[in-house]
Amino acid sequence: MKINYKILWLDDKMDEILTDAYPEEIYSFLREQGFEPEIVPVKNEIDFFKQLDDSFDLILTDFHLNETAQNTRNGDKIIEEVRNRSIFSEIMFYSAQGEVADTIKKDRITFFDTRKATGKVHYEKIVEKAINLIGLTIRKFQHIIAMRGMIMHETSTLDSQMIEIINATISNQLVDFNTLSSTIYSELIELFLKKGEFVEGCRDENNFKKLSKDNFVFSAKYKIQTLSQINKSLEILDFSNEYETEINSIRNKFAHAILLQRPDGKVYFKHGDSGLEFNEDLCKKIRKDINKHKGNIEELKNKIDSKKN
Repeated sequence: MKINYKILWLDDKMDEILTDAYPEEIYSFLREQGFEPEIVPVKNEIDFFKQLDDSFDLILTDFHLNETAQNTRNGDKIIEEVRNRSIFSEIMFYSAQGEVADTIKKDRITFFDTRKATGKVHYEKIVEKAINLIGLTIRKFQHIIAMRGMIMHETSTLDSQMIEIINATISNQLVDFNTLSSTIYSELIELFLKKGEFVEGCRDENNFKKLSKDNFVFSAKYKIQTLSQINKSLEILDFSNEYETEINSIRNKFAHAILLQRPDGKVYFKHGDSGLEFNEDLCKKIRKDINKHKGNIEELKNKIDSKKN
């Protein structure tokens, strides 16, 4: 499961949909779940198939498009072509013109007849149904084991972006890398000396259990320490402490957590020393924190780029 959630939405009345801001409720729901939403709106088949690829998590489309030179297929034909392209995204068709659910025979296809939902206008019903479907797909694919993989991937991407920023600013005269590097050199030399003494002590004491509890050096610490200096030099709000708590610390705990199972069969991860449980609620918070710090890093990159010009 990835951190962004992409939707391709086809409707010949897309101008009306956007004017009345119907997608905003979907955006809000996905952000609340900790995902970064992207909705690509199109109003004809030509643009739909230009945009279509396997990156979309959900496809929304009116089953009965008004026939024009740019709209020649009904829902069945659209399904057939989408699947013929080996794209297996979730698809939700909707219509207020008649029951066609019997024509939908393929997996991961939902048909919604808006005449059967009362109390709201056509597009309000569609948005409500789409949000319910998105909720189901999120629960289906955010199994706790998959979530750990996603979090490890996303935080590793943040690490790579930090290295890019550090490399891009090494020659920037606004950042005193001589002082910064001298400090880090000294800290690392002192750290390795202490680690050497620690290992020797464990050997002399024949205390392998004590040795096995030490996680040694986490290089991410020094990446974020360097970013902190860059933030201060460029007069950007320093987010290093929050990053350490919300990203580095939580990732390290997740990486060393063990998989457990409750009597009801539900599985979860638990970090032994802290007792922290990684469940769906915590994973939702982690997704939000990852998105927040993606924004922080993007802001820093933009500031650095502006200094080059």
